Amino acid sequence: MRLARSISLLLVAAGLHAEIIDRIAVSVGNQAVTTSDIDREIRVTALLNRSQPDFSPAARRATADRMVEQRLILRELENSRYLAPPASEIDPILEKFKKDNFASDDAYFGALADAGIADRQVRDELLWQRRLLLFIDVRFRPSAQVSEQDIEDYFHKPVEPAAEAAHPGQPVTLDEYRDQIQEKLTGEQVDKQMTAWLANARQRSEVVVHPEAFQ
Repeated sequence: MRLARSISLLLVAAGLHAEIIDRIAVSVGNQAVTTSDIDREIRVTALLNRSQPDFSPAARRATADRMVEQRLILRELENSRYLAPPASEIDPILEKFKKDNFASDDAYFGALADAGIADRQVRDELLWQRRLLLFIDVRFRPSAQVSEQDIEDYFHKPVEPAAEAAHPGQPVTLDEYRDQIQEKLTGEQVDKQMTAWLANARQRSEVVVHPEAFQ
């Protein structure tokens, strides 16, 4: 059955008409991303980034795109039976966030109220981020191979000249930067693999965008 283009709530009361309270913005197969899903994600992300939420059409489209990727990854996680991290794993992460940004628990919950979100939604977002990192590490990192030649080339091109300019007269050796270079090059390979995988997953899925939901 095709997804409806909007979700309506009929208010059964004297003289009241049906009101549209939500709308499907994007569908991924038989899953829907609604306008309220997008707005909630924007609010939660802004709180975690300690920034002002951006509800512009461009920002909402970008958020919807990330949520499509999330749905595709979640489907892969479920089909391949990747182990999910326990919810307790994000407790110390959340506690550190609160300690770094709020004077007290009351201040934190006050910020949640101002943003129109709940503590559970913040926890869910942090747990998703943790689950995503684990998926990337298991699915893509093992096949990212960086050779010694790759490391040496990167050192001699951008790293060595920049280090010599920053510290004139001081010796610059590859060993000082080897681990950093390897991690950077590995991360770039992982990003490329992830991008290619997502593009393929989109092609194999029925992703339908409803432009009117972003106006």
